[in-house]
Amino acid sequence: MRFSALRGLSRRDWLLVIGGGVGLAVLLTVVAWTGRAAWSVYKLTRGVGDTTFYDAAGRPWFRLDEQRRDVPFERISTSFKDAVIAVEDHRFYRHPGIDPIAVGRATLVNLRARGGRQGGSTLTQQLARTLFLSNQRTVGRKAKEAIYAVLLEIVLTKRAILELYFNRVYLSGGIYGVEAMSQKMLGKPASALTVGEAALIAGIIRAPAAYSPWTHLDAARRRSFVVLQRMREEGKITPGQEAAARAERIRIRPQPPAAVERHGYAREFLRQQFRDIYGGDNPPDWQVRTTFVPELQDAAEASVRDGLRRVGVRGLQAALVALDPATGNILAMVGGSDFATTPFNRAVRSRRQPGSAFKPFLYAAALERGLSPVSVIDGLRAVAVDAPEGIWIPRDERAGERDTLTLREALIESSNAAAVRLQQRIGAGPVVRLASDVGLEDQPAVPSLALGSGLVTPLDLAAAYTVFPTLGRRARPRALADVRDADGDVVYRTRVERDEALSPQVAFQMVTMLQDVVNRGTGASARRFGVRGPVGGKTGTTNDYHDAWFVGFSSSAVVAVWVGFDQPERIRDGGSGARVALPIWAEFMRRTARQLPAEAIAPPAGLETAELCRVSYLKALDGCPGYTEYFKEGDDIPTRLCPVHQGTLKQQAQRAVQSLLGAIGRGIRGIFR
Repeated sequence: MRFSALRGLSRRDWLLVIGGGVGLAVLLTVVAWTGRAAWSVYKLTRGVGDTTFYDAAGRPWFRLDEQRRDVPFERISTSFKDAVIAVEDHRFYRHPGIDPIAVGRATLVNLRARGGRQGGSTLTQQLARTLFLSNQRTVGRKAKEAIYAVLLEIVLTKRAILELYFNRVYLSGGIYGVEAMSQKMLGKPASALTVGEAALIAGIIRAPAAYSPWTHLDAARRRSFVVLQRMREEGKITPGQEAAARAERIRIRPQPPAAVERHGYAREFLRQQFRDIYGGDNPPDWQVRTTFVPELQDAAEASVRDGLRRVGVRGLQAALVALDPATGNILAMVGGSDFATTPFNRAVRSRRQPGSAFKPFLYAAALERGLSPVSVIDGLRAVAVDAPEGIWIPRDERAGERDTLTLREALIESSNAAAVRLQQRIGAGPVVRLASDVGLEDQPAVPSLALGSGLVTPLDLAAAYTVFPTLGRRARPRALADVRDADGDVVYRTRVERDEALSPQVAFQMVTMLQDVVNRGTGASARRFGVRGPVGGKTGTTNDYHDAWFVGFSSSAVVAVWVGFDQPERIRDGGSGARVALPIWAEFMRRTARQLPAEAIAPPAGLETAELCRVSYLKALDGCPGYTEYFKEGDDIPTRLCPVHQGTLKQQAQRAVQSLLGAIGRGIRGIFR
C-alpha cells in the first residue's frame, strides 16, 4: 500500500518530500554539531588544554606553547584590560558574543573598499576561533565561529571569557598570553603594566608579526597611540593620561633566546608549519601528527654536535636533513650548531651553492639524452669557456693527465673539467629543466651550473636526491601528516606527493654510479667510518672551501649535510665535503643503521647488462676486475675487449682481430675525408 501511494504522488509532492528529507537531515546535522560544540565549550570550565604534537609513531612529543603562563583575571592590570576592550571590542559587555553593529559596519566598509578586510569579530569570536577553529576565511567557518561565540557567552561569564582570552592571545615571537609577554618584553608581571606598556601590548594583537616590538618597534609604538586614543574616547583614561602615556619611555628587553629544549630546531620548524596554517591560534586538545622520529632526531643532533667538535673551528655551523625517499616524510632536522644560541634554521632557510653535490643532476640529464654510464667525455685538458669576464677554465683539485673519462669515472673522481665539458655537450637547458623537476628552482643557465653555482637549501637538495632511490620519483617534503581537533576529526591533512622526474632506467643507472662514488670515489671514507650496505652519495665543495656538502642515500633514507659559516668564508685548508660534511653523514647513517636499514635497490625492467672491466670500461676479459654495467634501450654497449689485462689466448686472438679491423676501418675513413 505504501509503495503504491508513493507512486501516485505528483511532481510537486515529490519535491516536498525530498525537500523535507533534506531539511531534516540538515537540521539533524546542525543539532549534532551544535551539541558537540556545546560539550567542547563546557569542558573549558574544567581548564584549557593545549595543542600537542605527536611523533611519527603516534606518541605525544611536545606542546605548541611550552612557555605560556596563565594568571587569574585579578593579576592582570586594569589598564591592559581597558586597552584591549577599547581597541578590539568596546561593546564587549553589551553583546551576546556577536556584535551586529560591528558586523554591519565592517560589511559596508569592505563593500566600499572593494575587497577591504575590516573585521567585525568580537573578543568572544576571536577566542572561539583561537580555541576551536582555523583562521581560514570561509562562510562556513564564520558561521561556526558565531555559534561557538554564543555558546561561550551562555556557558561562561564575561570575566571568564576575558581571562581565557588574555591568557591565550598570540603576541608575536612564539609568545602566548599577556603574562608571558610582559615578563619577556618588560621583565615585569602583567599586574604591574603602566598605561603606555599596556597599550603597546594590546596593540600587538591586531597583527603580531607587523607589530612585534623586537622587529617593528616604531610600528608598534604608532599602533599603541591608536590604542591610547581609543581608551581616551571610551573614557578609560583622561587626555592628560593619554599625553603622559604617549611620552612614556618604554624599555624593551632584548628578544629572549628560544627556549632551551631538546630537539629545538625540529620543534620550532613544526610549530612554524602549524602557524603557517592556523596563524597564532592555539586550540585546546588538538593533535598535530608529524613525520619526525625522535630517536632519529637524537642521532642527527649528536652527529652534528660531534662532527663540529672534531673539526674544531669556532663559529662553524652545520645542517642535516633526513627524509624517507618513498614518502618525503621528514624524519629528522638539525639547523645549526646549537638551537639555544643560534636558532636560525639553516636546513630550511639558508640558500648556499651545492658545488659538486649538484653534479648528479647534470649526469642524469646526460643519461636522459641518450648517453650511457660508459660514454666517453673527451678534450678534458683543454676545457675553456668564454664568459663575460673573460676565459674561464674550471679548476680540478684532483686533476689528472687523462684527456678522456667515462661518465662513471668522471662522477667517481668529481672531475670539474668533465662536468663542464658534459654540459657543453648537452646544453644547459636540459640540466635546468631537470633541476626544476626535482624541486631545485631558479638555477642559472650558465657554464658554472655544472659545478653547482646555483643556490639551494639542504632540505630542497635532500628532496631532490629522493629521485634516485625511488627510481625516478621526487618526493615532496612533508612534516605534518594531519591535524585533528578536540573531537578527533581530521581538519587538515598533507598527502604524500611524488612527481615523475626521471625514467626508472636512468635513475637506476645513477644509483649505481653514486654507489661507486661511495665505494671507490670521493665518498670512499664513508666505509672507513663504518657505513655498511648499498648506499650512494656525492660530495660537494665550493670555491675556497666556503661550503662543504655530502648528500647520500640508502633505500630507507636520503640525508643531506651542509657545513660552513653564515657569512661565507674558508672553513679551513682542505675543508672539503669529504673531510668535514661526510663524517657527519656517516655517523648518522651508522647510528641509525637498525632503524633505517640499507637494502639493495632492484633494477627496473628495460635494462640490459654487460660485464665490463672496471679499469678500461670495455668488455671484460678473464683476469679483469669486472663489474656489471646496466644499459637502457638505445645505449651503445661496448664490444671492444679490454686492452689493459691479458686474458686467455683465445681472448688475446679476438682482441688482435679487433685491433686489425679497427685499423682498417680508420684507414678507410681517412681515405674519404
